Amino acid sequence: MRRFLKLYTVEQKLAFRSIDSIIFGVIMPIGILFLISIIAGGKMAGDSGYTYLDSAFASLIAVGICACAFMGLPLTITDYRDKKILKHFFVTPCSPNWILGADMLCNAVTAVVSAIAVSLVSVFVFHYHMKGSLLFFIGAWLLTLVSMFSIGLLMASLCRTVKATNAVTSLVYFPMLFLSGATIPFELFPSGLQKVASVLPLTQGIKLMKAASMETQVESVMGIIILLAVITIVCTFISIKTFRWE
Repeated sequence: MRRFLKLYTVEQKLAFRSIDSIIFGVIMPIGILFLISIIAGGKMAGDSGYTYLDSAFASLIAVGICACAFMGLPLTITDYRDKKILKHFFVTPCSPNWILGADMLCNAVTAVVSAIAVSLVSVFVFHYHMKGSLLFFIGAWLLTLVSMFSIGLLMASLCRTVKATNAVTSLVYFPMLFLSGATIPFELFPSGLQKVASVLPLTQGIKLMKAASMETQVESVMGIIILLAVITIVCTFISIKTFRWE
């Protein structure tokens, strides 16, 4: 345990020096929050009974998860592999579980900072008040975080080069960011695009968090929970089995 904590401590110091994770994971959702709140935050979203800020809160919380899971995590691991850093780890007692776990924890800290920052700005600057259950929302956030991170771990294990990882992360990150409802309200999409976007795992995570924060009804809360849990288990298992040091 002491060795893992030492590895995590070093990785966390390196993570705090990465400006990209701060920009995309923390500053970006806060910037979008200011835009939405200033332009239409207090206005009612149609006849839903909820304001645009109410609707956007859970989505903006997911932006930090999206950035950390689909960019920060896989790019860090692949960069280590490309620079032969993982090859040096191979001759140490360090296991793949330690490396993946430490980097997953580092990115989780960034996602937590993002969620706290968005929450503080929403509450103290724009007077946001959650209408649903805070405990349910935290549980939905954690499940969404873990399931998206498991996909990031899978990308980190399967991609061997930085070039390949950049291509894969772009193909995953941008559709998740723009089609899941994280930045553009899902309700504004045409029905055909909604069906396509519903295939994305992050879309389901956002639906679950919205159901918790706004007390809205979704098709099947238990179905979403099972889906995200299955994604977590399958992707994590494959990640560990397919991990390569070089």
